[in-house]
Amino acid sequence: MTLSDPFRLALVGPPNCGKTSLFNALTGARQKVGNYAGVTVERKVGLFSSPGGKRIELTDLPGTHSLRARSPDEAVTRDVVLGRHPAEPAPQLMLVVVDAVAPRSGLRLAMELVATGLPMIVVLNMIDIARHRKIEIDRAALQAELGVPVVSSTAVRRGGLDALLATLDATLAGGVPEAGPNLWAPPDAADLRLSHRAADRLIARAVTLPPEHDTLTHRIDRLLLHPVFGLVFLLGLLFVMFQAVFSWAGPVMDLIDTGFGALSELIRAHVPAGLLQSFLVDAVIGGVGGVVIFLPQIVILFLFILLLEDLGYMARAAFLMDRIMGGAGLHGRAFIPLLSSFACAIPGIMATRVIDNPRDRLTTILVAPLMTCSARIPVYTLIVAAFIPARPILGIFSLQGLVMFGLYGAGIVSALAVSAAAKFLFARGEPSPPFMLDLPDYKIPQPRSVLIGLWTRASAFLKRAGTTIFTMTVVIWVLASFPQPPEGATEPAILYSFAAGIGKLLEPILSPIGFNWQMAVAIVPAMAAREIAVAGLATVYAVSEGGGEAVLGTLLSAQWSLATALSFLVWFIFAPQCLSTLAVIRRETGSGKWMWVTVAYMFALAWVACFLTYHLAVALGWG
Repeated sequence: MTLSDPFRLALVGPPNCGKTSLFNALTGARQKVGNYAGVTVERKVGLFSSPGGKRIELTDLPGTHSLRARSPDEAVTRDVVLGRHPAEPAPQLMLVVVDAVAPRSGLRLAMELVATGLPMIVVLNMIDIARHRKIEIDRAALQAELGVPVVSSTAVRRGGLDALLATLDATLAGGVPEAGPNLWAPPDAADLRLSHRAADRLIARAVTLPPEHDTLTHRIDRLLLHPVFGLVFLLGLLFVMFQAVFSWAGPVMDLIDTGFGALSELIRAHVPAGLLQSFLVDAVIGGVGGVVIFLPQIVILFLFILLLEDLGYMARAAFLMDRIMGGAGLHGRAFIPLLSSFACAIPGIMATRVIDNPRDRLTTILVAPLMTCSARIPVYTLIVAAFIPARPILGIFSLQGLVMFGLYGAGIVSALAVSAAAKFLFARGEPSPPFMLDLPDYKIPQPRSVLIGLWTRASAFLKRAGTTIFTMTVVIWVLASFPQPPEGATEPAILYSFAAGIGKLLEPILSPIGFNWQMAVAIVPAMAAREIAVAGLATVYAVSEGGGEAVLGTLLSAQWSLATALSFLVWFIFAPQCLSTLAVIRRETGSGKWMWVTVAYMFALAWVACFLTYHLAVALGWG
């Protein structure tokens, strides 16, 4: 280490102790803060300077209850703390974060970390909430018992870190002690029971709790954790979420659509008819604009998810779903990764690292792509708006919103069904450990955190629209526009193109499920990203219609039957239309085997489900 190297400091603590908020406050990192156990599944690094001018590299390690490391995220923390990580040296100093409101798990971890011999400072975080609840903590008693400095902090308030920064500067100025002998050994069940008793004795000596009283959190939980009313509330909440995704975004979507329409007319007025005009209108505006229009819906979906995380409801939802998911062969902790997959399957699959049983983790990874991610919203909205009338139900619900809710429900039911099948197909091995989860107090979401989360996701979607989707749209336009028809040709020009040739080649496989060759052209590049299906349809039909004068939904409703439209929706419920997700499955399972298993079962499920849907719809007279 040279003089210019920053000082290595690590944040260690149990899940949901405010560790990530402390990291944000110290480094200014724009990182989402979640209010449920397991949000930090990867280490994060940031730089900051102490008041004394010392450059510090702060590593935010995944939350853990013990260095025993029962799950992949806990193994990261164990390896870094013990100096076993291949790319990360052991920290020179640890900040062990303890939730001052519920200090038992944090103090138990601190007592275990003392055995590693590494120098550390215990940080009593959220001390303002503890004081408000009349919880008194004797820091001197804690220091005497643990043998390390103990400071208080409030990560979300101005000036709440002054004591911590002053102690940190004093420690650095006086010279951080050398690491002592490492006496830590992996604890067994008996050792853990002893450590819990030791933590309880320490709390009895150093923490004065107020008399038990009925807090707001307890009163709310009596309703929201009720085995019947709690599930009804959860289903109602999800229903409102999906209604909002379809209904609230309408005015903004209309505004975006009007803007892109005006831009198309402007280009037609100033660019002569021909390939250049077709490229600008059909490929750029028709393709990319046809996807960007769905940005308001994606923002609304993420707004709900971020608010639920920050409120503290996510852990309650996981608790309520544990029995249902257990019956389908999933662990209760799988609920949070699966709910995260509504936004995107990639972070949902990565979040399975909080599941300590390898079999349960693998099952969750395999079914996570069945959850309806935000990339499906453009496809669902296009087809639902084109084929389902905007009719009110009971005066308050939208029929289109109900259909959207049904599509999300189909993804959930299929995930539970596949996991139940896997329960019988996989070797069972040892039973899963009981589901244990800390239920945090309800907290008012921090507006800055929510806005940063929304901006991050909106900008990621727009970046995707401007790169991957734009590239694939240009490819589709080229395939649909070349080669040009021969002299004297009477058929539409697109029938002579490469796209038509590809579509006709795939048509025998897809025609039994009601797909035409234009749909085949759209779903093949959609393997890169599901939204490209909308851009592909917009481009192919625009080219075939000679400039795309009509709205895409109107074109589809005129040329597709309802049976075909329903089959197309079902395809996107099941088919693995996302290469990035498949790559993450390969990385997280450490093998290409399970990636190909996912591809095979999802394509087979999609084809069979589409076949049944299409022919049932035809039998009902919708063909």
